[in-house]
Amino acid sequence: MTPFNNVDLLRTPVIVKLLAFASISFVFFYLGKHWSESDGYGQLIFFSSSSSSSSSSTARRRPHSVALSPNFNKSFDVSSLIPQNRTLALTPPPTSQSQEGTAAASPPPPPPPPPPPPPPGAPEITRFGIVDENGTMTDDFEVGEFDPESVDEWPNNATEIEGTGSEEIATRVKVQRYELCPESMREYIPCLDNVEAIKRLNSTERGERFERHCPGKDKGLSCLVPPPKGYRPPIPWPKSRDEVWYYNVPHTRLAEDKGGQNWIYKEKNKFKFPGGGTQFIHGADQYLDQISQMVPDIAFGQHTRVALDVGCGVASFGAYLLSRNVITLSIAPKDVHENQIQFALERGVPAMVAAFATRRLLYPSQAFDMIHCSRCRINWTRDDGILLLEVNRMLRAGGYFVWAAQPVYKHEVILEEQWEEMLNLTTRLCWQVVKKEGQISIWRKPLNNSCYLSRDPGTTPPLCGPEDDPDNVWYVDLKTCITRLPENGYGASKRTIQGRIKILGRYNSKLCSSFTLEKYKMRNVLDMRAGFGGFAAALIAQRLDCWVLNVVPVSGPNTLPVIYDRGLIGVMHDWCEPFDTYPRTYDLLHAAGLFSVEKKRCNMSTIMLEMDRILRPGGRVYIRDSLSVMDELQEITKAMGWQVSLRDTAEGPHASYRILTCDKHLCALESSWKNVKSEISLLTRQRRMPIDIDGQDAYRSTNRTASKENYLVFRISIHML
Repeated sequence: MTPFNNVDLLRTPVIVKLLAFASISFVFFYLGKHWSESDGYGQLIFFSSSSSSSSSSTARRRPHSVALSPNFNKSFDVSSLIPQNRTLALTPPPTSQSQEGTAAASPPPPPPPPPPPPPPGAPEITRFGIVDENGTMTDDFEVGEFDPESVDEWPNNATEIEGTGSEEIATRVKVQRYELCPESMREYIPCLDNVEAIKRLNSTERGERFERHCPGKDKGLSCLVPPPKGYRPPIPWPKSRDEVWYYNVPHTRLAEDKGGQNWIYKEKNKFKFPGGGTQFIHGADQYLDQISQMVPDIAFGQHTRVALDVGCGVASFGAYLLSRNVITLSIAPKDVHENQIQFALERGVPAMVAAFATRRLLYPSQAFDMIHCSRCRINWTRDDGILLLEVNRMLRAGGYFVWAAQPVYKHEVILEEQWEEMLNLTTRLCWQVVKKEGQISIWRKPLNNSCYLSRDPGTTPPLCGPEDDPDNVWYVDLKTCITRLPENGYGASKRTIQGRIKILGRYNSKLCSSFTLEKYKMRNVLDMRAGFGGFAAALIAQRLDCWVLNVVPVSGPNTLPVIYDRGLIGVMHDWCEPFDTYPRTYDLLHAAGLFSVEKKRCNMSTIMLEMDRILRPGGRVYIRDSLSVMDELQEITKAMGWQVSLRDTAEGPHASYRILTCDKHLCALESSWKNVKSEISLLTRQRRMPIDIDGQDAYRSTNRTASKENYLVFRISIHML
């Protein structure tokens, strides 16, 4: 084998290829570098946050070396290369002595841009305003709590709709026309007239049959409750305080039983109310004067603004307090005193069906400045005084309990024992007997917890625990404990009422003025989603002669304590269930943002049918809600026979809200309408009389011999039906 010399080695193919590749690479590198520098283009800069390492354990590691970068003494704008939504945290490598001089000569790198500010979160609103111990509106109080998860657990009885199957395409609602209910249901209260549920009760000795027992799913109201025969528009206030139409509440038993006590009597086609009661047969005005003289500090209209009348009868006590600037909520069960609450509502007096039985009443703690019971037939001392403890919960600190009953003034053995039991119980409740005179005894509730805390150990009833929420009232059982009073003295009934009502915001004032409500003869008003009672306050500011019951739905925060602190009245309710009142109660229903919230929990037609039940013929409804519910609401209202009109809000036609105005007219019975249609057909064939069923001036006969007067009379009669 002949050895290679130097010339032969260079002529081998492998060496030739390597030399050619190296030469070409050097030429291209030199030309590229020269071209980029001559044209002024910047050089590329490469960033690396980590150094590469060998994955093999046998790899050799190269020693650290230092080399000058080709970008030495050149500055570059690197801020544009760094994303704005992240920050690079680079750990500087350890510097050697040779690098220190280089670092000192180079300019410091520009600081990284500051991180963008976090997006603003939703403002946390926990306090709004309440009456403090001095009687002024303060800006720090807690809104009642609610559990939104419990709301979502309710069944969703969706309204049947027609659509194409795509969720993005608007659906078209189709509602069949509702029929009239049987005439036997003209005074139907669904949750109080549920006979089947009442029969299944294990016991009724504590008044369980007078509490709410609502129909089950798919058993609710599905028809329109008719008015009684001969129903007429109610007599306007204040004349209605003294008389109402007989045919609107055609029941004479109460007049027969209580006529001798100046409650009520019938005269021709009217019921008359002399203003008397069982304990004040000489009239409510004289009775109120006596209470004022006994305890001048009660000061109706000054210290006392909101009162509760238990077992109210026909509500003459509350009716005569209205003229003294006191709004009184009159309550009574639906018992043997037939339709007493219905009489009160027909008179235009605030009233509601409610009973002291086994559950809390639907009013907050410290709601009333005075609670009155005149022969209300309630055993306050039963079951360790559990019913009087409920009175104590609702009565304001420093408020008054007025009791007019036989144990106060009669000297019979049984009645004297009842008085001693009552006196013993009120003493343990730290109530003070302020005055006992004639047939009336008046107690005052303490202003703070000092008396409760100073009682002997083991004294009953005890104070409620800190876990008890005294404002939680929806289907909550009564408790045999004393509700604690706020330590800061809030809610105490020891101040004047000036300044308690303040209008929050401008919406309600604009609403009332734009609707010109004063031209409507409205007296009884229901705000179905009252918030803080701004709509009621706006009506008061407009000096409209009406009263408003503010409803706080269970699906929202509990603002009911604020409503009472403002000197208004209200109640807790779930609009997926019927309301505890008689049919034909209210002249005006106001619902702001109600359906867009409640449609997630129940069928909107269920709420609308309930609204029709409690709305008087000739009444009006204002619904302010989002556009997403307006189409379905319009279909439902038309199916109920209401006249509706859709209008823009004050924000203009591009706002996401609309106002639906509805009018309910006096409807005829279905049989009567069939008779009318047959009479129309007969008149058209025989007399060729001009008719106008649709309310338009059109003749449907070629015979023009009928007089214009007959045409107008017939047209009016059709509309009345």
